Amino acid sequence: SLSPIVKLQNKPNWTGSCSTHKFKFKNFCFTPICHLPIYFCFLLPFYRRAHFLHGPYPATHFGPKACILPNPTSVMHIQDPASQRLTWTNPPSNVLVIRKIHDESLVEPFKELCRYLVEEKQLMVYVERRVVEDGTLKDDELFGSICNQLCTFREGFDDISDCIDLIICLGGDGTLLYASSLFQGSVPPVMAFHLGSLGFLTPFKFESYKTEVAKVLEGNAAITLRSRLKVKVVKAAVQQPHEEEEEGEEEGGQQQVLNEVVVDRGPSSYLSNVDLYLNGRLITSVQGDGVIVSTPTGSTAYAAAAGASMIHPNVPAIMVTPICPHSLSFRPIVVPAGVELMITLSPDARNTAWVSFDGRKRQEIQHGDCIKITASCYPVPSICCHDLVYDWFESLAQCLHWNVRKRQAGLAQPSDSSDTEN
Repeated sequence: SLSPIVKLQNKPNWTGSCSTHKFKFKNFCFTPICHLPIYFCFLLPFYRRAHFLHGPYPATHFGPKACILPNPTSVMHIQDPASQRLTWTNPPSNVLVIRKIHDESLVEPFKELCRYLVEEKQLMVYVERRVVEDGTLKDDELFGSICNQLCTFREGFDDISDCIDLIICLGGDGTLLYASSLFQGSVPPVMAFHLGSLGFLTPFKFESYKTEVAKVLEGNAAITLRSRLKVKVVKAAVQQPHEEEEEGEEEGGQQQVLNEVVVDRGPSSYLSNVDLYLNGRLITSVQGDGVIVSTPTGSTAYAAAAGASMIHPNVPAIMVTPICPHSLSFRPIVVPAGVELMITLSPDARNTAWVSFDGRKRQEIQHGDCIKITASCYPVPSICCHDLVYDWFESLAQCLHWNVRKRQAGLAQPSDSSDTEN
């Protein structure tokens, strides 16, 4: 698993203060630079904490006589997100290139990238069939030899999840969301170039694509593990007893969501009235236009427009944000990533509700249906241009113009408060 918290079967061998373990994931892995297990914090209280993104491990003794009951089965390995570096266990050979459709300005960058990957890097390139069938590419005789070497697939018909080593996106944030939807299990590393309108999730500039792609293919790149939500819609007509439901859990009906799950009132003019459960307990009823359940990555999307806080993608959390609630006290909340949320229509709801997953696959929710939402164990490993902290704040400043304000002019001459009052 690529989760930043990894359970250990055995204690690792230590050389000084660094673990020798590497965490492998299909054709790539990431190597911990600063790895501290929980029990290491007990043994070495004098260890000086470096610039970790995780907070310090809390003290377990409270006052002279109280402490937390030790549990040897709960020993974990905590990976500092800032130390996550991508490396390849085997050289990558298959690259998926995703291009924004119906955008003529991306035709030339797409051809340049494919020519570079096929001719110079000798890689197998996968693209969607509808991209190759574009009339502009068909009429280009010079690109014909490259086009004949491309492998094509169709969404919903061809499964490419086990043969892709690297994903390269050309376009805006929608291309990365689309790439996430293609892989309902483990996701290869994603390298996103900013060629769209917003580009909050696309940190790379295409002008230097050869240099940047070469660095990634060589390995040792910083990555951000963007958590996803596992969503399952259970229809009233097919609900089964609890034991049978667990046995059939891996069957169809699940969605891996990178940004958000949106439950809204749809075309109805009535308020949406849905019940929100947390770990099986009713928390509240949402009366308004709907509710957004989002990941930290989705906190800068629809949730931000609905008034939620923006959360760094490495914070393990799930956000619940109401859409235009008919209540002045209904504020957005953040819950731990390990809980299970369930959304159902309230018994006295006047109309049905509609649910969508990252803006796609919209469907109607009837009385008796339920939506189960948990954190997924398959994050999206997004390759950073600089590092996971700089890239995020750079996107806040450049894309959302976060805290942009004209600077206040300084005083011409220093003066105390008495001079100001006079």
